Amino acid sequence: MEDAAAGMRLDRWLVLAVPDLSRARIQGLIDDGHVRVGGAVTKPAHRLRGGETVDIEIPPTPAQELEPEPIALAIVHEDEHVLVVDKPAGMVVHPGAGVSRGTLAAGVLAHAPETAGVGGQRRPGIVHRLDKGTSGLLVLAKTTLAYHALVAQLGAREVTREYLAIVHGRLARPEGRIDAPIGRDPHHRQRMAIRPLGQGRRAVTRFAVLERFGDFTLVRCRLETGRTHQIRVHLASLGHPVAGDAAYGQGRPRLPIDVEGVALHAARLVFVHPATQERMEFSAPLPPRIARFLSHLRDSG
Repeated sequence: MEDAAAGMRLDRWLVLAVPDLSRARIQGLIDDGHVRVGGAVTKPAHRLRGGETVDIEIPPTPAQELEPEPIALAIVHEDEHVLVVDKPAGMVVHPGAGVSRGTLAAGVLAHAPETAGVGGQRRPGIVHRLDKGTSGLLVLAKTTLAYHALVAQLGAREVTREYLAIVHGRLARPEGRIDAPIGRDPHHRQRMAIRPLGQGRRAVTRFAVLERFGDFTLVRCRLETGRTHQIRVHLASLGHPVAGDAAYGQGRPRLPIDVEGVALHAARLVFVHPATQERMEFSAPLPPRIARFLSHLRDSG
Protein backbone atom coordinates (compact mmCIF):
# COMPACT_ATOMS: atom_id res chain seq x y z
CA MET A 1 0.00 0.00 0.00
CA GLU A 2 1.28 3.44 -0.90
CA ASP A 3 2.00 5.97 1.85
CA ALA A 4 -0.58 8.29 0.27
CA ALA A 5 -3.25 6.09 1.84
CA ALA A 6 -2.27 7.25 5.32
CA GLY A 7 -5.27 8.53 7.25
CA MET A 8 -7.88 7.00 4.92
CA ARG A 9 -10.62 4.73 6.22
CA LEU A 10 -10.06 1.12 5.23
CA ASP A 11 -13.44 0.76 3.48
CA ARG A 12 -12.96 3.95 1.47
CA TRP A 13 -9.46 2.92 0.39
CA LEU A 14 -10.73 -0.48 -0.74
CA VAL A 15 -13.47 1.15 -2.84
CA LEU A 16 -10.67 2.86 -4.80
CA ALA A 17 -8.29 -0.09 -4.76
CA VAL A 18 -10.87 -2.70 -5.83
CA PRO A 19 -13.29 -0.80 -8.09
CA ASP A 20 -15.04 -4.01 -9.20
CA LEU A 21 -16.58 -4.38 -5.73
CA SER A 22 -19.42 -2.23 -4.45
CA ARG A 23 -19.05 -0.37 -1.18
CA ALA A 24 -21.74 -2.60 0.39
CA ARG A 25 -19.86 -5.74 -0.71
CA ILE A 26 -16.62 -4.36 0.76
CA GLN A 27 -18.35 -3.54 4.05
CA GLY A 28 -19.69 -7.10 4.19
CA LEU A 29 -16.27 -8.62 3.51
CA ILE A 30 -14.71 -6.55 6.31
CA ASP A 31 -17.53 -7.39 8.74
CA ASP A 32 -17.18 -11.11 7.98
CA GLY A 33 -13.44 -11.10 8.65
CA HIS A 34 -12.28 -11.48 5.03
CA VAL A 35 -10.06 -8.37 5.15
CA ARG A 36 -6.87 -8.14 7.22
CA VAL A 37 -4.57 -5.19 7.76
CA GLY A 38 -1.09 -6.25 8.79
CA GLY A 39 -2.49 -9.75 9.38
CA ALA A 40 -5.24 -8.58 11.76
CA VAL A 41 -9.00 -8.42 11.22
CA THR A 42 -10.26 -4.89 11.76
CA LYS A 43 -13.24 -2.57 11.25
CA PRO A 44 -14.42 -0.63 8.17
CA ALA A 45 -13.59 2.65 9.94
CA HIS A 46 -9.99 1.60 10.67
CA ARG A 47 -7.60 4.43 9.74
CA LEU A 48 -4.66 3.34 7.61
CA ARG A 49 -1.13 4.44 8.47
CA GLY A 50 0.29 3.88 5.02
CA GLY A 51 2.73 1.15 4.07
CA GLU A 52 0.68 -1.69 5.63
CA THR A 53 -0.15 -4.93 3.88
CA VAL A 54 -3.87 -5.36 3.21
CA ASP A 55 -5.08 -8.88 2.42
CA ILE A 56 -8.58 -9.39 1.04
CA GLU A 57 -10.26 -12.74 0.49
CA ILE A 58 -13.21 -12.63 -1.89
CA PRO A 59 -15.42 -15.71 -1.53
CA PRO A 60 -17.62 -16.62 -4.49
CA THR A 61 -20.82 -14.61 -4.65
CA PRO A 62 -23.70 -17.01 -3.92
CA ALA A 63 -26.30 -17.58 -6.60
CA GLN A 64 -29.26 -15.26 -6.29
CA GLU A 65 -31.85 -18.03 -6.54
CA LEU A 66 -32.03 -20.84 -4.01
CA GLU A 67 -32.05 -24.35 -5.45
CA PRO A 68 -34.49 -26.74 -3.71
CA GLU A 69 -32.87 -29.83 -2.18
CA PRO A 70 -34.73 -32.97 -1.05
CA ILE A 71 -33.51 -32.92 2.56
CA ALA A 72 -35.27 -34.92 5.28
CA LEU A 73 -37.04 -32.55 7.67
CA ALA A 74 -38.26 -33.37 11.18
CA ILE A 75 -41.73 -31.85 10.77
CA VAL A 76 -43.55 -31.20 14.05
CA HIS A 77 -46.59 -29.45 12.53
CA GLU A 78 -47.74 -28.38 9.10
CA ASP A 79 -50.82 -26.75 7.62
CA GLU A 80 -51.43 -24.50 4.63
CA HIS A 81 -50.00 -21.45 6.45
CA VAL A 82 -47.13 -22.54 8.72
CA LEU A 83 -44.52 -25.23 9.08
CA VAL A 84 -42.85 -26.10 12.40
CA VAL A 85 -39.65 -28.14 12.24
CA ASP A 86 -37.13 -29.54 14.70
CA LYS A 87 -33.76 -28.51 13.22
CA PRO A 88 -30.80 -30.79 13.93
CA ALA A 89 -27.46 -29.42 15.08
CA GLY A 90 -25.04 -29.02 12.19
CA MET A 91 -27.62 -27.72 9.72
CA VAL A 92 -27.39 -24.09 8.60
CA VAL A 93 -30.75 -22.32 8.33
CA HIS A 94 -30.11 -20.41 5.10
CA PRO A 95 -27.20 -19.89 2.65
CA GLY A 96 -24.50 -17.50 3.75
CA ALA A 97 -20.76 -16.96 3.64
CA GLY A 98 -19.16 -20.26 2.74
CA VAL A 99 -22.40 -22.28 2.86
CA SER A 100 -24.51 -22.76 -0.27
CA ARG A 101 -25.94 -26.27 0.01
CA GLY A 102 -27.59 -28.51 2.59
CA THR A 103 -29.47 -25.68 4.28
CA LEU A 104 -32.84 -25.85 5.98
CA ALA A 105 -34.11 -23.22 3.52
CA ALA A 106 -33.29 -25.46 0.55
CA GLY A 107 -35.03 -28.41 2.21
CA VAL A 108 -38.13 -26.33 2.96
CA LEU A 109 -38.26 -25.09 -0.63
CA ALA A 110 -38.20 -28.68 -1.91
CA HIS A 111 -40.84 -29.79 0.58
CA ALA A 112 -43.13 -26.77 0.13
CA PRO A 113 -42.44 -25.04 -3.22
CA GLU A 114 -45.12 -22.45 -2.42
CA THR A 115 -42.67 -20.84 0.04
CA ALA A 116 -40.59 -19.52 -2.89
CA GLY A 117 -40.39 -15.74 -2.53
CA VAL A 118 -42.08 -15.68 0.89
CA GLY A 119 -39.76 -13.45 2.89
CA GLY A 120 -36.97 -13.42 0.31
CA GLN A 121 -35.56 -15.59 -2.49
CA ARG A 122 -32.78 -17.15 -0.43
CA ARG A 123 -34.73 -17.33 2.85
CA PRO A 124 -38.10 -18.81 1.89
CA GLY A 125 -40.51 -18.59 4.80
CA ILE A 126 -37.82 -18.01 7.41
CA VAL A 127 -38.85 -15.59 10.17
CA HIS A 128 -36.24 -16.50 12.82
CA ARG A 129 -33.06 -18.58 12.98
CA LEU A 130 -31.05 -21.01 15.05
CA ASP A 131 -27.26 -21.18 14.97
CA LYS A 132 -25.67 -24.05 13.07
CA GLY A 133 -24.66 -25.87 16.27
CA THR A 134 -28.03 -25.34 17.98
CA SER A 135 -30.95 -27.73 17.54
CA GLY A 136 -34.66 -27.31 18.08
CA LEU A 137 -37.91 -25.69 17.01
CA LEU A 138 -38.39 -23.18 14.23
CA VAL A 139 -41.61 -21.89 12.70
CA LEU A 140 -41.63 -21.02 9.01
CA ALA A 141 -44.26 -19.21 6.99
CA LYS A 142 -45.77 -20.79 3.88
CA THR A 143 -47.68 -17.68 2.78
CA THR A 144 -46.95 -13.96 2.69
CA LEU A 145 -49.80 -13.34 5.14
CA ALA A 146 -48.30 -15.80 7.61
CA TYR A 147 -44.81 -14.34 7.15
CA HIS A 148 -45.83 -10.78 8.00
CA ALA A 149 -47.99 -11.92 10.92
CA LEU A 150 -45.19 -13.98 12.47
CA VAL A 151 -42.60 -11.24 11.95
CA ALA A 152 -44.96 -8.81 13.69
CA GLN A 153 -45.40 -11.21 16.63
CA LEU A 154 -41.63 -11.58 16.98
CA GLY A 155 -41.18 -7.82 16.87
CA ALA A 156 -43.84 -7.35 19.56
CA ARG A 157 -42.19 -10.09 21.70
CA GLU A 158 -45.35 -12.18 21.56
CA VAL A 159 -43.60 -15.40 20.52
CA THR A 160 -42.35 -17.61 23.36
CA ARG A 161 -38.99 -19.25 22.66
CA GLU A 162 -37.56 -21.41 25.44
CA TYR A 163 -34.24 -23.20 25.31
CA LEU A 164 -32.48 -25.82 27.41
CA ALA A 165 -28.74 -25.40 27.85
CA ILE A 166 -25.97 -27.18 29.74
CA VAL A 167 -23.38 -24.63 30.81
CA HIS A 168 -19.93 -24.88 32.33
CA GLY A 169 -19.69 -24.41 36.10
CA ARG A 170 -22.25 -24.37 38.89
CA LEU A 171 -24.46 -21.36 38.28
CA ALA A 172 -25.18 -20.04 41.78
CA ARG A 173 -28.20 -17.80 41.06
CA PRO A 174 -31.42 -19.84 40.83
CA GLU A 175 -32.81 -17.47 38.20
CA GLY A 176 -32.14 -14.11 36.64
CA ARG A 177 -32.60 -11.68 33.78
CA ILE A 178 -29.69 -10.56 31.61
CA ASP A 179 -30.25 -7.19 29.95
CA ALA A 180 -27.05 -6.37 28.07
CA PRO A 181 -26.59 -4.96 24.52
CA ILE A 182 -25.04 -7.26 21.93
CA GLY A 183 -23.07 -6.20 18.88
CA ARG A 184 -20.25 -7.35 16.64
CA ASP A 185 -17.04 -8.13 18.56
CA PRO A 186 -14.57 -5.41 17.47
CA HIS A 187 -11.64 -7.82 17.81
CA HIS A 188 -13.23 -10.90 16.27
CA ARG A 189 -15.61 -9.86 13.50
CA GLN A 190 -17.22 -13.30 13.19
CA ARG A 191 -18.28 -13.28 16.84
CA MET A 192 -20.66 -11.18 18.92
CA ALA A 193 -20.01 -9.55 22.29
CA ILE A 194 -21.56 -7.49 25.07
CA ARG A 195 -21.16 -3.89 23.92
CA PRO A 196 -21.47 -0.49 25.62
CA LEU A 197 -24.77 1.35 25.38
CA GLY A 198 -25.16 2.82 21.93
CA GLN A 199 -22.79 0.31 20.34
CA GLY A 200 -25.03 -2.75 20.39
CA ARG A 201 -28.69 -3.70 20.13
CA ARG A 202 -30.67 -4.32 23.29
CA ALA A 203 -30.78 -8.00 24.21
CA VAL A 204 -32.72 -9.59 27.09
CA THR A 205 -32.55 -13.21 28.25
CA ARG A 206 -34.29 -14.77 31.25
CA PHE A 207 -32.83 -17.91 32.80
CA ALA A 208 -33.66 -20.42 35.53
CA VAL A 209 -31.49 -23.20 36.93
CA LEU A 210 -33.08 -26.63 36.58
CA GLU A 211 -30.31 -28.92 37.84
CA ARG A 212 -26.73 -28.58 39.09
CA PHE A 213 -23.87 -31.04 38.72
CA GLY A 214 -20.22 -30.99 39.75
CA ASP A 215 -18.90 -28.81 36.95
CA PHE A 216 -22.03 -28.12 34.90
CA THR A 217 -25.55 -26.66 35.24
CA LEU A 218 -28.74 -27.38 33.30
CA VAL A 219 -30.49 -24.08 32.56
CA ARG A 220 -33.77 -23.05 30.94
CA CYS A 221 -33.57 -19.78 28.98
CA ARG A 222 -36.32 -17.64 27.53
CA LEU A 223 -35.64 -15.02 24.87
CA GLU A 224 -37.25 -11.60 25.14
CA THR A 225 -35.26 -10.44 22.10
CA GLY A 226 -33.61 -12.40 19.32
CA ARG A 227 -30.05 -11.24 18.66
CA THR A 228 -27.38 -13.28 16.93
CA HIS A 229 -25.78 -15.75 19.40
CA GLN A 230 -27.78 -14.07 22.20
CA ILE A 231 -28.02 -16.93 24.72
CA ARG A 232 -24.45 -18.03 24.08
CA VAL A 233 -23.05 -14.51 24.58
CA HIS A 234 -25.21 -13.73 27.62
CA LEU A 235 -24.40 -16.96 29.49
CA ALA A 236 -20.71 -16.60 28.67
CA SER A 237 -20.84 -13.07 30.12
CA LEU A 238 -21.85 -14.63 33.46
CA GLY A 239 -18.79 -16.88 33.32
CA HIS A 240 -20.89 -19.90 32.33
CA PRO A 241 -20.51 -20.52 28.58
CA VAL A 242 -22.62 -23.19 26.93
CA ALA A 243 -20.89 -26.57 26.83
CA GLY A 244 -19.42 -27.33 23.43
CA ASP A 245 -19.28 -23.67 22.41
CA ALA A 246 -15.81 -23.19 20.90
CA ALA A 247 -16.45 -19.52 20.09
CA TYR A 248 -17.45 -18.29 23.56
CA GLY A 249 -16.08 -21.04 25.80
CA GLN A 250 -12.40 -20.91 24.92
CA GLY A 251 -10.09 -22.33 27.55
CA ARG A 252 -12.73 -24.61 29.06
CA PRO A 253 -11.81 -28.28 29.61
CA ARG A 254 -12.77 -30.84 27.02
CA LEU A 255 -16.22 -32.37 27.48
CA PRO A 256 -16.41 -35.99 28.62
CA ILE A 257 -18.94 -36.62 25.82
CA ASP A 258 -19.04 -34.99 22.40
CA VAL A 259 -22.31 -33.04 22.08
CA GLU A 260 -21.81 -32.61 18.30
CA GLY A 261 -22.49 -28.90 18.39
CA VAL A 262 -23.36 -26.73 21.37
CA ALA A 263 -25.42 -28.04 24.30
CA LEU A 264 -28.27 -25.67 23.43
CA HIS A 265 -31.71 -26.79 22.25
CA ALA A 266 -34.82 -24.78 21.36
CA ALA A 267 -37.25 -26.92 23.34
CA ARG A 268 -40.51 -24.93 23.39
CA LEU A 269 -42.21 -22.59 20.95
CA VAL A 270 -45.51 -20.72 21.37
CA PHE A 271 -47.14 -18.35 18.85
CA VAL A 272 -50.56 -17.30 17.60
CA HIS A 273 -51.57 -18.94 14.34
CA PRO A 274 -51.57 -16.20 11.68
CA ALA A 275 -54.85 -17.35 10.07
CA THR A 276 -56.95 -18.96 12.82
CA GLN A 277 -55.64 -16.82 15.73
CA GLU A 278 -55.37 -20.04 17.73
CA ARG A 279 -52.62 -20.32 20.35
CA MET A 280 -50.10 -22.87 19.04
CA GLU A 281 -47.68 -24.53 21.47
CA PHE A 282 -44.98 -27.06 20.55
CA SER A 283 -42.19 -28.84 22.38
CA ALA A 284 -39.23 -30.90 21.23
CA PRO A 285 -37.37 -33.32 23.54
CA LEU A 286 -33.64 -33.07 23.97
CA PRO A 287 -31.85 -34.70 21.03
CA PRO A 288 -29.75 -37.80 21.81
CA ARG A 289 -26.52 -35.79 21.55
CA ILE A 290 -27.49 -33.68 24.59
CA ALA A 291 -29.55 -36.34 26.37
CA ARG A 292 -26.48 -38.62 26.51
CA PHE A 293 -24.42 -35.83 28.05
CA LEU A 294 -27.12 -35.06 30.62
CA SER A 295 -27.42 -38.75 31.51
CA HIS A 296 -23.65 -38.93 31.97
CA LEU A 297 -23.71 -35.92 34.32
CA ARG A 298 -26.53 -37.46 36.39
CA ASP A 299 -24.77 -40.82 36.60
CA SER A 300 -21.56 -39.08 37.67
CA GLY A 301 -23.35 -37.38 40.55
